[in-house]
Amino acid sequence: MHGYRGYLQADAYTGYDELYRSGEIVEVGCWAHARRKFYEAQDSDRERALVALAYIGRLYQVEKRGREDGLSPADLCALRRQESAPILSDLHAWLQAQAQAVLPRSPMGEAIGYALGQWTALTRYLEDGDLEIDNNAAERALRRVALGRKNWLFAGSDEGGRRAAILYTMIASCQQHGVEPFAYLRDVLGRIPSHLQSRIEELLPGRWEPAPPRAPVAAHPAQPIDG
Repeated sequence: MHGYRGYLQADAYTGYDELYRSGEIVEVGCWAHARRKFYEAQDSDRERALVALAYIGRLYQVEKRGREDGLSPADLCALRRQESAPILSDLHAWLQAQAQAVLPRSPMGEAIGYALGQWTALTRYLEDGDLEIDNNAAERALRRVALGRKNWLFAGSDEGGRRAAILYTMIASCQQHGVEPFAYLRDVLGRIPSHLQSRIEELLPGRWEPAPPRAPVAAHPAQPIDG
């Protein structure tokens, strides 16, 4: 993260707090994490939990419509400000009212406390259409790391861990862009030595196009052997 400036989307893990302290990295919250707490609170406070889930479901409906309509980031941002912002405003007022009526340490109290404590981060996705409502994509990408940890446990060294992180990132990026990872790596690793450094972004998974097949070399006709 050294030198990075911009948005970082994650859950409310306190280990990230130091990253946000300077203001150069801006926290973006995850509505999937907030929703999960209300979902788990159904066992003890079903009525309130269902109200909260209904509000959050409406937010996701806006996102679904934006994806289905193929909106650009700018148009999605406008849609969110027009439709999601009023829902969030109503939800915020409801959460503040319910916070006075539940026990803070109850499942519902903790769910409400999480949402209100993260409210600025949870509503930051309204600012930019390139931001997501949650970080589920990152959570899905990390599953392969957990699977690897279960199967082979160690990376071998710090340098091995760094290389593994790079490969995990490349494979997850391929998956996100619908690119077959083995075909991508085989093609790109063969092209890198002769590819211009100034055009290296052309080889990223989101922009990559396979190299055109080489023209077959014409075979020379066999020469008669003098005898």
